[in-house]
Amino acid sequence: MIMGRLYVLNVSFVLILVLILEGFQESSLVQVQARPLLSSSSRPHPADAAPFARWLVSHSSWGVLNTIADDLGGAPFGNVVSFSDGQPDSGSGIPYFYLTTLDPTASYALKDQRSSFTISEYNIGTCGKKDPENPSCAKITLTGKLNVLDYKSKEAEYAQSALFSKHPEMEDWPQGHNFQIYKLDIENIFLINWFGGPKPLTPDEYLHTSLNKLSFTM
Repeated sequence: MIMGRLYVLNVSFVLILVLILEGFQESSLVQVQARPLLSSSSRPHPADAAPFARWLVSHSSWGVLNTIADDLGGAPFGNVVSFSDGQPDSGSGIPYFYLTTLDPTASYALKDQRSSFTISEYNIGTCGKKDPENPSCAKITLTGKLNVLDYKSKEAEYAQSALFSKHPEMEDWPQGHNFQIYKLDIENIFLINWFGGPKPLTPDEYLHTSLNKLSFTM
């Protein structure tokens, strides 16, 4: 009789422990999905396509950069890369990258500049539990030419500051790997941030939108 009660108590203890651990895991998952933004600004209204696109780029730190792989018959080659357009809320809207030709992306771009860069809002943490493919969880693809910047230019100085401030580790990457700063000259923009298809948005509208004139919503 006593052994039976001890068995029940042990089983109950194990069940309680399992429930506690599951609760901890769910709590941790929510914290990861809802990690804080890179700055304190709120999400722009989806109807404001240009400022929304600039907000999405400004608050992101990485995405998938696609180049043309000549050794793969001209197939697109996607690679996860870090980037910066400047400080959050004051970026230029132009993605800058710190790349080496030891990686295929940079070597492909030197042969064929045609490139595209894709960013998902999911990585910022403002999509909650929505799937990244849900249209209300925004995504943007910037298409254009990937060019190396003259390291003596003012733009290269700005780009390096933007990259190193958002990605401090870059400053210590091996000098012998010949890292250079690349810029995506934007020619086309594909933005989905709500239902109803892509928002009409030109590079000129995107680049000349002021980030301090946003209508915010949650």
